[in-house]
Amino acid sequence: MSESTVQTLPRLNEPAPAFKARTTHGEKSLADYKGKWLILFSHPADFTPVCTTEFIAFAKAADTFKAMNCELLGLSIDSLFSHLAWTRNIEEKFGVKIPFPIIEDIKMEVASAYGMVHPGAADTQAVRATFFIDPNGILRAMVYYPMSNGRSIPEFIRLLTALQTSDKHGVATPEGWTPGCEVIVPPPKTDADAAKRASEGYKTVDWYFSTKTL
Repeated sequence: MSESTVQTLPRLNEPAPAFKARTTHGEKSLADYKGKWLILFSHPADFTPVCTTEFIAFAKAADTFKAMNCELLGLSIDSLFSHLAWTRNIEEKFGVKIPFPIIEDIKMEVASAYGMVHPGAADTQAVRATFFIDPNGILRAMVYYPMSNGRSIPEFIRLLTALQTSDKHGVATPEGWTPGCEVIVPPPKTDADAAKRASEGYKTVDWYFSTKTL
């Protein structure tokens, strides 16, 4: 990547960048995941310790994500053969089979489209970027971690649960929300609605801050 290259990031609540790429499970495209949630995540390199722990954690949580109508798709700027050798090594050394595909992105086409390559970190490696794409192909969340620190997969499960809850019920979720906790009712948008908010049956602290239990 040249110094003159302008690194752009995809934008939330807009269509995720389309792609078609070779993976460890054959050719995959964004269109293949229509109707399902997709977590697309990059890692710096195969055969590295932090990435190995992340892939083991993603693999162990794969059934949980699948039950939430969510597929997993990994990516790094490594060859398909490196991916295959690494996943086989993980199964041999750690007893964990990687059930999801990994994109071969040697030309950095997908990584560049999603803003996964940060020259300040490395010119030829993707940082730990994670993208939540909804069943309509809309990018709903993105999370970046540095190369030195692994991601929390339980937090991604929590975030996906929160996104799906917001979509289903038209609510927001507060800091640290988990199922069973109160959700935030959207604040009123007119003076008349603000005046009657306290009488609408919610747990209301003030006109702009109301919660309820689902």
